[in-house]
Amino acid sequence: MFLNRKKIVFVVIFAVLSLLAYKINFSPLLGTQNQSFTVFQFFAPATGFFLGPFLGAASVFLSQVTAFVLFGRAFSLFGIARLVPMLLAAFYFGTRKKRLVAVVPLACMALFVLHPVGRQAWFYSLYWLIPIAATLFKNRLFIKSLGSTFTAHAVGSVAFLYLIPTTPALWVALIPIVFMERMLFAAGISASFVLFNTVLSWVESRIPAHIVNVDPRYVVRLSAIR
Repeated sequence: MFLNRKKIVFVVIFAVLSLLAYKINFSPLLGTQNQSFTVFQFFAPATGFFLGPFLGAASVFLSQVTAFVLFGRAFSLFGIARLVPMLLAAFYFGTRKKRLVAVVPLACMALFVLHPVGRQAWFYSLYWLIPIAATLFKNRLFIKSLGSTFTAHAVGSVAFLYLIPTTPALWVALIPIVFMERMLFAAGISASFVLFNTVLSWVESRIPAHIVNVDPRYVVRLSAIR
């Protein structure tokens, strides 16, 4: 079944963890006030694998909306637009349709270059070739994580460009920061995937009923650590 009782339980647990993660800031979002990246960005994309791309993306979206309401975030068009990047990151992480996920970064590149400010820093958008190239190596966890976080980056950057006043100099200055930031996000996504995957594998071994997708390649065996 697309959605059964056990999957609903997982979605609820994920929602609770999401609310906790939203309260832990990772880094400020440059060029804005009271906007930050949070720990939520580290594990939300992996939901696309565990629940499937559509249900995973829906779970991420609902978690974000809940956090938006509960934590009294200021209502703004940019605030609403910030809900979309992680939704697409989860879809990217979970789907096997390479051509479909390549559409998003390509569209973002086009929109960035079409903007008068973005056109003067067009080379910034070359970052979004990464999620396209990553589709060739999606069986490798870190590469898939990298493609996922750069998909979110592409969508978020375009929203930022069109909704917040910026200068070409800002985008140029962000280039080295983005590299370090996204490498850390990719590492965090990979680590959280292994953690959740291991826990879910343990649950499956105790309760022999299919709850969510589990990848046996990324299960940490405690006996191997000892």
